[in-house]
Amino acid sequence: MAKNKTLFSCSSCGASSPKWLGKCPVCGEFNTYSEETLIEKKKSAEYRGFDNGKLTSLEDINITDSERLKTGMEELDRVFGGGIVRGSMVLLGGEPGAGKSTLALKMADMVSAAGKVLYISGEESLEQIKLRAVRTKVSSKNIMLATETGVEKITAMIEKEMPVLAIIDSIQTVFKEDIDAAAGTVSQIKESCAQLMYAAKKTGVAIMIIGHVTKDGMIAGPKILEHMVDAVMYFEAEKYYQFKILRAVKNRFGSTNEIGIFEMGGGGIKEIKSPSKVLLDGLKLSKTGSAIVTVMEGTRPLLLEVQALTSRRNFGIPQRTVTGVDYNRFLIVLAILEKALDIHMDNHDIFVNVAGGIKIDDTGADMGLAAAIYSSFTERPVSTKWVFIGELSLDGEIRPVKFAQQRIAEAQRLGFEACFVPERTPQFKAEIEVKRINNISMLKTIL
Repeated sequence: MAKNKTLFSCSSCGASSPKWLGKCPVCGEFNTYSEETLIEKKKSAEYRGFDNGKLTSLEDINITDSERLKTGMEELDRVFGGGIVRGSMVLLGGEPGAGKSTLALKMADMVSAAGKVLYISGEESLEQIKLRAVRTKVSSKNIMLATETGVEKITAMIEKEMPVLAIIDSIQTVFKEDIDAAAGTVSQIKESCAQLMYAAKKTGVAIMIIGHVTKDGMIAGPKILEHMVDAVMYFEAEKYYQFKILRAVKNRFGSTNEIGIFEMGGGGIKEIKSPSKVLLDGLKLSKTGSAIVTVMEGTRPLLLEVQALTSRRNFGIPQRTVTGVDYNRFLIVLAILEKALDIHMDNHDIFVNVAGGIKIDDTGADMGLAAAIYSSFTERPVSTKWVFIGELSLDGEIRPVKFAQQRIAEAQRLGFEACFVPERTPQFKAEIEVKRINNISMLKTIL
């Protein structure tokens, strides 16, 4: 006879306690503990184990290119590390309305060229999915749809059909019948995810689960959910304005620094292969208080426009308003500028913005930020055909940055005329004019 057990679990971090707690001692969140009645029986763990504990030599394991599913979209394949690995489990999260289901359906359409794809929904009817497919021009005969929330039936469906990819929308609606708790609770999400994960490893079918996001921007459910899966992808929308960004925050089979850039239109979602060109399109030949910089998003160089505005203030405390650049980094660059070029901006308001709404974390944009501020302060225009690449040290020296050759190559590809780089940048052949400078004080002669 199975014995019931009452447990209180934190919905934020997954910590458990035999009694209710107002504040979680692990993550520090308030009012996150909820009561669950669990049924203790060994049957619920029968699905665990997918290789019978066999020992295999590392040398005897062969890996081929067929281990990855190519989506046919460069942006998607880049984020996944070259394609979706067969037998892997991917968690796709994002805010409501970001386009997670639309992206998943588009991905199913692209992957269906390699075989059958299952799209299992616990939130929408088949008619609703069909309407979205018509709107986004998805019509592959290899996409099989189902509405199901029982994890046992879902895994049985996967093992019977053996598709190349299975998409579950969403993990918060899936439940195990032998757990006496509502769908979306900590125990249900944890056990359902575990059963799906073992099904993926056992069958070699790639499984993608879609997850809801809380008001704090985290994927709803226990944190252990992100630890269990092979890759965690966030589909971000609002803060990037016209673009939607697919960002890998965990990837066992690729880099977590890569991003994919997309645009949502009336005909569905499409990839942006050259975001730098889109962001910089239509610029004047020269602008005051503006400079073009390159930042690295994984292995991709991205060219952005940094804008600065300085305005004299006759009374009160000067304002420092920064958007898209780390505020502390901005203060350091400002102090270096004042010291190295002997200028005083203590009575000026200074506003900094990165065009396109993208946040810069790359210190390789330091020289461009300094050039934009200095240009606005002295009212000397900067050519929009110039690119600034370099990190500033506290004594004003311009230090070399990583991936300099890729940054310059991207500027050359987009038709820029000159790159200003640190003097210690390694020599290499480039068709674009490369100007080497060693100190930020040389801005006086450049502008």
